[in-house]
Order: sequence, then structure tokens, then C-alpha cells
Amino acid sequence: MKRVTEVIFLLFAASLTVVVAQNDVVSPADNLVAEGIPRIPVAMAEEINRYTEFRSAILANWHPSRREMLISTRFADTSQIHLVKSPGGARIQLTFFKDSAGSASYQPTRGDYFVFSKGSGGNESYQKYRYDFATGAITLLTDGKARNTGGAWSNAGDRHAYESTRRNGEDVDIWVLNPADPKSDRMLAQLKGGGWGVYEFSPDDRQMLVGEGISANESYLWLMDAVTGNKTLITPQGEGEKVLYGAAQFSKDGKGIYVTTDRDSEFQRLAYIDLATKRHTYLTPSIKWDVEFFALSWDGKTIAFITNEDGLSVLHLFDTARRQELTAPKLPAGVIGALEWHKNNRDLGLGLESARATFDTYSLDIKTGKIERWTESETGGINTQNFSLPEVVRWKTFDEKMISGLYYKPPAKFSGKRPVIIDIHGGPEGQSRPWFQGENNYFVNELGITVIQPNVRGSTGFGKTFVKLDDGFLREGSYKDIAALLDWIKTRPDLDADRIMVTGGSYGGHMTLAVATFYPDRIRCALDVVGPSNFVTFLENTSAYRRDLRRVEYGDERDPKMREFLNRIAPLNNAAKIVKPLFVVQGGNDPRVPLTESQQIVRTVRKNGTPVWYLMARDEGHGFAKKQNRDFQLYATVLFIREYLLN
Repeated sequence: MKRVTEVIFLLFAASLTVVVAQNDVVSPADNLVAEGIPRIPVAMAEEINRYTEFRSAILANWHPSRREMLISTRFADTSQIHLVKSPGGARIQLTFFKDSAGSASYQPTRGDYFVFSKGSGGNESYQKYRYDFATGAITLLTDGKARNTGGAWSNAGDRHAYESTRRNGEDVDIWVLNPADPKSDRMLAQLKGGGWGVYEFSPDDRQMLVGEGISANESYLWLMDAVTGNKTLITPQGEGEKVLYGAAQFSKDGKGIYVTTDRDSEFQRLAYIDLATKRHTYLTPSIKWDVEFFALSWDGKTIAFITNEDGLSVLHLFDTARRQELTAPKLPAGVIGALEWHKNNRDLGLGLESARATFDTYSLDIKTGKIERWTESETGGINTQNFSLPEVVRWKTFDEKMISGLYYKPPAKFSGKRPVIIDIHGGPEGQSRPWFQGENNYFVNELGITVIQPNVRGSTGFGKTFVKLDDGFLREGSYKDIAALLDWIKTRPDLDADRIMVTGGSYGGHMTLAVATFYPDRIRCALDVVGPSNFVTFLENTSAYRRDLRRVEYGDERDPKMREFLNRIAPLNNAAKIVKPLFVVQGGNDPRVPLTESQQIVRTVRKNGTPVWYLMARDEGHGFAKKQNRDFQLYATVLFIREYLLN
């Protein structure tokens, strides 16, 4: 028995991707390429480890008849699909893959199987699978190669419509299949462009509501025949200012659709569009915040919708018959990221997180106002009620506009001027909000660093005009917003303007490189995670299906004037100015920001004699998803911070 136990332990130890060597250092495993990174002491890793054990639980779908749900959560290395049968019940794991599984939805009439999605190694070439409850069997439904996304069920439950790039890898077409019969898979509509998506079937299953996304400021809605694929435009084109349509659902009688839109408004509003006349009726004219998303109850009587109010989510309920708001219970302050009605029309499922609570799943009984917690995710044994709550701070930038950000202050045990991490969000149409901060809490609580998360121009949540302020030739304005933040930090008696690190992921990674390039004398070091180093090479090499969508934001590199501008401001072409230590993190299979974007900046900056750390995971894509890769990234990040920011 002792020998069996020893064998089990050895097999477990061998499976770890973070390897502990005999000389008490943590070494990168074979899937990681680590260059320039010093040896990581085991003692430091053990000190950090509790901050790597935060979990979350994301609502995927309610069962069509029973009061139980599918969620996505992680117990091992990646997030998988779990079944929860009651509030606070056990999380029963159903899928077991090396890569994350998500986007699960029950067959909507019987619930005897569900359809879910999974990619491979971060490549985002998602495939659809069927999980059968009777046997536990998993069946591949799609082609195994292309990117297959989205998904909407017919009300009869015999068809599942989704988007796929399999025709040419560039355009997104609409496909439909009966998941019970994988051979039924067929292309319903051949389309042009990468921004198409299926919202839902009409109540009679004869039509589908389809969206066409052009940019963060422009989209259109179409009716598509569910048999022929013929489509009819619902929303107008060519009326002057571009309009964005977000969420959309059919009314219960099928005569109209509910949408979120910024038509005739600076912010996204809830509206009703009559399909016969195309007339828009605005249902929330008095709300001066974005309506982010909504969910219509199955009986069509109530709309639950979420507004983004200075970063915090507020729940609203709306009576569709009387067209007026109902009294909604006040939820704890935080960010709501999921919203779905049970078919009993009274249980509203939602996901909620805050700076002191990981993302977990709840239900609200709209008849009684009772809130029940379905999941309570682990936090590494740490009391998260001691974590820093963000303060909204504002500063004036170069053109007199006010820029805002979230300010996370270290605990009182840290005295004197505190070093600063400027953490820039991606998108660029993202927004820093009071989410659970995960590993950032280690920097604040244990290292005494102030974290500031700015919302530079181009961020959402502040109106459509603000979103457009960084488009194309206006790109440098967002860099100057960070320069203004650096000025503001100098005015703060509690902050050390001589110890600043800038970091960010994706577009935030690009911003990190830009700040390191154009303001090197004002920072100590920089950490770029999957950031474009030159928008020209980025646009030429990003996945074909998303290239035109990104050109609207960054500019079309095929235009000579735009190409010259993008090359002029590219960190890659100004890399001689990057003289402060740089850490670059990249996924080897990233379909959005290709590996070459990181390789070329690392290679070029090293010619300066500048210290450059480089970490690349061969089995990751746009950021690290696997826990053990993320753990090593965090260990290396803390070492980088101690070496170059805190010294």
C-alpha cells in the first residue's frame, strides 16, 4: 500500500508544469520559453501561492424545466463545465479537458444533453460538442478546424444556429445543425465580413435575428429566413452618424424586437423596434448611463437590464405591457456579468463580482425579492473583506478633457510615498471597473504598491464620443492621457513618482510599449502582455476574420498616409528609446496578437542593452488561461517588480 501511495505521488509531481528543482528554485516547464528571467526562489513562490488560488463560477445556462444550472469553474488547471442542482449545492464536474470548456447550453425542451465549446492551446478555433447526460459521451459537432462561435437554439429545440469561418477562414457565415444528428450540419447563409452573429430564433422559429458588427460604433440588425438564409435589413444604413446596436431579442409576439442602441443618444438605451414600421421607441430615456445588456423573461412580460453607472452595475426591471420600470431590489455594489431567466419566469440568474468578492452565481426571485447564492468560490483561505476598495480619481489631460481611473490604495501598515503600478485595460474599447482584482491584491496588500487603472480615451462607459477619440490618426491622444496621469501622480503626496511601472494586456500591452517608448524617463520599468508592437505588422498578421474590424479602430494600413503614421508611432520603430527594463509575456498560439509582435520587440530592444525578460507559453493564446502557466507568470512578475520597481 505504501508503494502504491508513493507511485501516485510521483505521478502527480511529474504532471506539474511548474517544476521545483533540487536547488530550491522554481523552473519553467518544457511548454514555457523563459529568457532573461532569473531563478525564482521556492520560498517566494510559496509566499505568493495563496494569491493564485482564487476561483470563480460563471452561469452558463438554466435547465429548461428543473431548477438547476450549468456553470463554468476551475478546480484543476482550466475551467470546465459543472452541474449545480441547488443553491449552495455541489459543483459536479462534467467535462475534463486540458483546455477550457465553456459556453454550455441545454437542449431547450428536454435538457437531456447540452452543447458546449472548446478550443485548443489558446488558438480560439472553437469547436462545438454535445454532452449526453445518459452516457456521459461527448460528440464533436463541427469541422474540427475552423473557428465556430455563438449559438442560438430554435424554440422547438431541433436546430442550433451558430457562426463559422470554415469556408475561407476570413468571412463569418451562419451555419445550422440538429445537435442530435451531427450530419445535419449545413451552411445556412454565406456572408461577407467577420462581424456576424446570431442572436436568436423568432417565436415561430421561421426567422432569426442576426447582427452585423462593423466597429465599436457601428452595427446593423437583420432578419434572416431560418430555412433559406435570405436576409432583410431591420436597422437603417447611411443616415449620417453611425449607430451601434448591442443586445437584441424578439418580443413574445414576434412583432418587434427589444434592443440596446445609441441611436439618437450619447449612451446605449433600451429600445423597442416595430418590425412592420421600423420605428424605434426608447424605453429608458431618463437614464444617462449605458444599458449594457438585458434579458426578456420567457413569458415576455418583464425585461431585466443592467446599467453601467460609473463602473458599477445596477439592476433594473421593466414591465413590457405598461412600458414602465418596476421596483428592483438593490444588489451588493459590484459588476454583473451574466443575466438569464429560468423558464419559470421568476428566477433571474446572474453573475456578480466586486473588489472583495470573486465572480459567483446567484438567483433573484423577482416575486419575493429573495436572493440565493448558488456558488461560493474559493479564495485561497484569504479574507477578501480586507482587500482594497477602489476610489474613482480624475485628472485633466492635454486637451482639457477629464480622464478617470480606479485607485487601489495599500493598507495603512505601509507608510510613506508608495510606488505605483499603472495597469491599462485592453480593447481598446474596454473599461477598468471594480472587478475582483485577483493577483493584483498581492501587489497592493503584500508589496504596498498603489495600483491605478486608467480609462483613457477610447474606453467605453463614458459615451460614444469618448470611444471615438482614439480612432485612427487620433491614437497618440491616448498616450498623452497616460502622460497626464504621470503628471497627476507627481502632485500626490502619497505616491512616489520616481517608482512607477506601467503594464497592460492586449491593447493595454501596446499602450505599455508606447509609454515605455515615449516617456522612458518617467517610469522605472514596463510589463507588456500580448501587446502589438507595430499596428502595421499587427494588422497584416492578425487572424483574417478580425482584420477589417481592427482596421476601423486603428486605421487601414493599406492606405499610404495611415501606414506612414502607424509606422511613425510604432514602439517597434522607436525601440531605441526603450531604455528601462522590459518584461514581455506572450502566448505562442495567439490568433489576435501574433507571436511575431512580441518576438520583434524583444529582439529589437535587446540591441539597446536594455534588460529584457521574455516569457512565452507554447500552449497558450491571447493571455495565459492555464493555472500553472499563470502561476509561473505571477512568480516572474513579482520578481521583476522587486528587482526593478521596489529597489
